[in-house]
Amino acid sequence: MGSTEATKSHAVCIPFPAQGHVTPMMQLAKLLHSKGFHITFVNTEFNHRRFVRSKGQDALKGLSDFKFETIPDGLPPSDRDATQDVPALCDSTRKNCLAPFLELLKKLNSSGEVPPVTCVVSDAGMSFGAKAAKVLGIPEVTFWTASACGLVGYWQYAELEKRGIIPFKDENFLIDGTLDAPLDWIHGMSSAMRLKDLPSFMRVTDLNDIMYDFLKSEAENCMNSSTVILNTFDELEQQDLDVIASKCPNIYTIGPLSLLGRHLLESNNNYFKSFSSSLWKEDSDCLKWLDKRDPNSVVYVNYGSITMMSEQHLKEFAWGLANSKHPFLWIVRPDVVMGGDDSAILPEEYFEEIKDRGLVVSWCSQDQVLLHPSVGVFLTHCGWNSTLESISAGKPVICWPFFAEQQTNCRYACTTWEIGMEVNQDVKCEDIEALVKEMMEGEKGKKMMKNVIEWGKKALAATEIGGKSHNNFERCIKEAVRHSDN
Repeated sequence: MGSTEATKSHAVCIPFPAQGHVTPMMQLAKLLHSKGFHITFVNTEFNHRRFVRSKGQDALKGLSDFKFETIPDGLPPSDRDATQDVPALCDSTRKNCLAPFLELLKKLNSSGEVPPVTCVVSDAGMSFGAKAAKVLGIPEVTFWTASACGLVGYWQYAELEKRGIIPFKDENFLIDGTLDAPLDWIHGMSSAMRLKDLPSFMRVTDLNDIMYDFLKSEAENCMNSSTVILNTFDELEQQDLDVIASKCPNIYTIGPLSLLGRHLLESNNNYFKSFSSSLWKEDSDCLKWLDKRDPNSVVYVNYGSITMMSEQHLKEFAWGLANSKHPFLWIVRPDVVMGGDDSAILPEEYFEEIKDRGLVVSWCSQDQVLLHPSVGVFLTHCGWNSTLESISAGKPVICWPFFAEQQTNCRYACTTWEIGMEVNQDVKCEDIEALVKEMMEGEKGKKMMKNVIEWGKKALAATEIGGKSHNNFERCIKEAVRHSDN
């Protein structure tokens, strides 16, 4: 290894092993690489196999200074092409990953083939990464990949306990109106918040519930991190960011990362341009299909990588979209229906009905689809990547949040940012039809479109060279992740 190589900063990036976390961590890793960092990107063995299946073995060979490594997640082996059971995954990574990750760091440091590790960038859901960095005495950076309002929402869990609001006595709270209670006591969050708009894992009758305990503790761990990076921009979530800044010593807002990535250095960029971090094979024909549609005429529908629904809900969405008579591109993952296969659920006559105006595929390159001029509105689960991509592309949203902080993002989208409308949780096809028509043809839809275009301009300005997010990224490298060359 040459002396220039030996003095290179070396960041080890470890995302939580789900698509919505791998994507922003990959965006961040590419940006660090463009600044001269040697990168080791660590997937779980399960996700590594999925990458290989979706891209072929060669795609993961990496570059001489951008390498892929794996650690076990502690779960029984499986070759399913789907996100693993989330509670089991959270429980297992928390209990089983520290030792193999430490081992990997030590192996990298003693290999002589790569520069010594100079910092660990770990997903907030993988806080063992920060622990490992502390053991080795190197800087640790926590990457909170969700929204700032989501983080502040998770921080309310302890207060909900203190106020005796949770745990709920029984399941009645789901139907008796309890969740509609306004939350006027939370400092920093939107004043329009209700109990049901907090991240959904607080809906528990037992405080030992894995997801409740996991998210509560991982969100609180951010307060102990010396550096926290957030994929957002100041104007979008200023109030919540002020709250986070009061509890975390150093925060850096560097989003939207997809826009910041425009400034990647050109060297090695052919590798990166062709490398997407998708765990599913992407259908590129849908872009050709979009090319044949009028501007702003298509409804794009995607529930993200984890959302699952009942067979009944899938049918309600299907017929609502069909009856709206607007063209639509619908992403239906093979595992989107609970315990079933979607292809068996939508009957032949459905495809007959939509053949001239509907396209159903299993996965796509979402940022490319959202940037396509023919897409007019995005029906989404309100995951944070989807929300930011929608804002960046200037596309309003129809929201059907599933879990976690998607409920919080949805509330902000509909009330604070005024870029979308919410679908009733118990989906009915006539509601979907009405919402699509309102967003595509109505006055409200026009207002949402105007608002989201304005937010998109602000996102673009934040990530321009000299913009706030761009400057924060440069500062973060200087202050938090670059080791000092002796």
